[in-house]
Amino acid sequence: MTKRHSVKHKIDRRLGENIWGRPKSPLNARAYGPGQHGQRRKGKTSDYGLQLRAKQKLKGYYGSITEKAFKRLYSEAARIKGDTGEKLIGLLESRLDAIIYRAKFVPTVFAARQFVSHGHVLVNGKRVNIPSYQVKVGDKVELREKSRQLGIVLEAVQLAERDVPDYIEVDHAKLSAIYARIPTLSDVPYPVQMEPNLVVEFYSR
Repeated sequence: MTKRHSVKHKIDRRLGENIWGRPKSPLNARAYGPGQHGQRRKGKTSDYGLQLRAKQKLKGYYGSITEKAFKRLYSEAARIKGDTGEKLIGLLESRLDAIIYRAKFVPTVFAARQFVSHGHVLVNGKRVNIPSYQVKVGDKVELREKSRQLGIVLEAVQLAERDVPDYIEVDHAKLSAIYARIPTLSDVPYPVQMEPNLVVEFYSR
């Protein structure tokens, strides 16, 4: 098992939460941290620990985002007028891989990154293979014609465990979506509580 896949399977247990709301989360069977010390009783977490955990949870939710890329998004959010935490959520949800995941074209955030990288996605009719590409309000995102019958797509569309949020207008018959508006924190269907305010505090130290 590669390091990335190992992290993917352990992240729920390490954070102690089923952050994607997956029925097959390893946390459902083993509700404690991974490793030989995973079942030890933990003491009170410091403010820094809470902030770090909030950052790890939010960053981990979006899959394979590196620390450098995540911090760059935070810096961009901090430059935009308004609540930095809310702006950070908006930037994360505007990523092309996030749009593909939210539209239920793929089953997981990890699959979304790979799907985009392999060139299956068009934005306004042009092929885009950069998962971090920032989709603008009004942009049309669709799957290439020859990618629409892939098993991963047909499986994802039928998933009953999550719904498409209202800031994305999806036509599953045509496998296309319009990014209707930038969401706020309360709009995003996170299975667990996200605390972008603590992420802001973490980077503001």
